[in-house]
Amino acid sequence: MHSSLLFANRFSKENKETLDPYIYLPFGAGPRNCIGMRFALLVLKVAIVVLLQKYSFQSCRETPVLFCFIDMGSGLMVSSKSWAFQDLHHTLSLGLPWPIARFYDGRVAQIGVTDPDIIKMVLVKECYSVFTNRRTFGPTGKMEKGVFFAQEEQWKRIRTVLTPAFTSGKLKEMLPIVQHCAKNLITCLLEKAEKGEPVEIKEVIGPYSMDVATSSSFGVSMDSMNNPQDPFVKEAKKLVTINFMSPLNTVICIFPWLIPILNKINVSMFDTDAVEYFSKAILKIKAKREQGHEKGRVDFLGVMIESQKTEAKPKSNDTDHTYKDIPKFYISLQKAPLVYDTIMQMEYLDMAISEILRMYPIGGRIERLCKKDIEINGITIPKGVTVMIPPHVLHFDPEIWEEPEEFRPERFSKENKENINPYTYLPFGAGPRNCIGMRFALLILKAGMASLLQNFTFRPCKETQIPLEMSPTGIVTPKKPIILKVVPRASSAE
Repeated sequence: MHSSLLFANRFSKENKETLDPYIYLPFGAGPRNCIGMRFALLVLKVAIVVLLQKYSFQSCRETPVLFCFIDMGSGLMVSSKSWAFQDLHHTLSLGLPWPIARFYDGRVAQIGVTDPDIIKMVLVKECYSVFTNRRTFGPTGKMEKGVFFAQEEQWKRIRTVLTPAFTSGKLKEMLPIVQHCAKNLITCLLEKAEKGEPVEIKEVIGPYSMDVATSSSFGVSMDSMNNPQDPFVKEAKKLVTINFMSPLNTVICIFPWLIPILNKINVSMFDTDAVEYFSKAILKIKAKREQGHEKGRVDFLGVMIESQKTEAKPKSNDTDHTYKDIPKFYISLQKAPLVYDTIMQMEYLDMAISEILRMYPIGGRIERLCKKDIEINGITIPKGVTVMIPPHVLHFDPEIWEEPEEFRPERFSKENKENINPYTYLPFGAGPRNCIGMRFALLILKAGMASLLQNFTFRPCKETQIPLEMSPTGIVTPKKPIILKVVPRASSAE
């Protein structure tokens, strides 16, 4: 019988004798156990007997399916190896009348939801009226005005400004930056492969992702693979490193009312030095752009600068940002360069990446804060409660995915895609507040993988962990580094 279910017969006379007294410790054990144990049990039993003599109790729509306290939950409900995740997964998959689980993440009341219809209401239909905001994670300082943390009208304004930067047209114009970073990736990996040593994949893929992100966001050319001590690289690493299990997050989890005070005294989840560094850097770059330097460069910063101009200017040939406007070194790869349309037409690559994101969604949960009392499909969600949607639970539900533990890219073929409910596959969320960088992230992934597979074959070695085990805390990461043998294509063909 599963541990999360109430099963009184566990403690029948017969079963009690088989219980190890040191695996059942509600009052402790030994000379220093709870001295009031007998009195507490007496009070509890008398109260229950009196209540059951006079009343009967029945469940209703407002009855929680599950109550549990999840300590420092922001870093726990990510992997199926987490105890909290397992209990929630089991409860939500029992087929109970209400497909929800009510629980506390620290002192924050939450409702876990896996019903696709409720998910659609939360993420799409009631997004602007009720579920506009994410919950407050902690003191965020200047990052509070970022698109991820911003709320209400501020979020709507920022989202409106940023959205044009992620159209297919803009991404096409930024592809040469991605190609340049991919070329650096190939060069770096080739040096390691020629030595014949196993390669820790994150050591090369991590710098590639950072170079693309910083080059396309801040308008600077980065090469963190060869210059890891560059101040820009060091500060960028500090900015994106968040310890979910830090003492600060523990305090916030227990005392959420401290968040406004911590914001006032400039305490932040993010490294304040790194935030200040980038704030100053962006102002300098912006000033240069306004003076006419780096005219014609295509990046996200340029889009935001353009959005601040009060008068729209007609487009001229000088502002037609095509590949010819980018320095030539951006568009040279060791083999035929990949163009945007070609990458988007690689069907099996798209299928494989979709399946990877199903099995390893980056975030463990999608959250929306309820602004006012609402009833959805018979479920009452009170104001102030956070609705939590666990992508990992949905992505591994055997009623949705046949043999979900297996890697099957064919699930996402053109024919099968039509049968997938979009609210059961949520690697980037859904609705108006989904991940704004989804298209760009997929472009980086596909361009990087295509470039790597053009040039290398990847093979497991004795250092490769099989099967791959994921860490139960923080953003989804493997417990041990992924180490593979990398063989240049010319050598593997021989």
